[in-house]
Amino acid sequence: MADQVEPSPNRRANLDRMGEVYGWEMGDGSGDFFSYTVDHLFGEIWNRPGIDDRSRRLLLIGLLIGSGQEDVLDIQFPAALSSGDITPDELREIVILATHYAGWPRGGRINTQAENAIARFIKGQQVS
Repeated sequence: MADQVEPSPNRRANLDRMGEVYGWEMGDGSGDFFSYTVDHLFGEIWNRPGIDDRSRRLLLIGLLIGSGQEDVLDIQFPAALSSGDITPDELREIVILATHYAGWPRGGRINTQAENAIARFIKGQQVS
């Protein structure tokens, strides 16, 4: 079995940033796609000045809803709640607003996703 190489301090910082955004610890991966994701998206873009993480998160959620990428909301909703970027009530308001622009069928799906994320979030808080 090959020895696993520790990531460089810069790469480790980028992985840590990715973990902050996603809400779980990130291990290193291989390949160009993963490298661009870690080093460019999370090492540079998510660290740019000008807007805070909450603003980035709200924009990202809106883009995901608008472009029909609801599967990624199952990552972003829990991460937004656990990071404190949004509250359960704010997430519900996002869904109501988005439904009027993205359509009722999509709104119904994202409402279910949001309520599931909120239930898991609340359950996790009760355990802690």
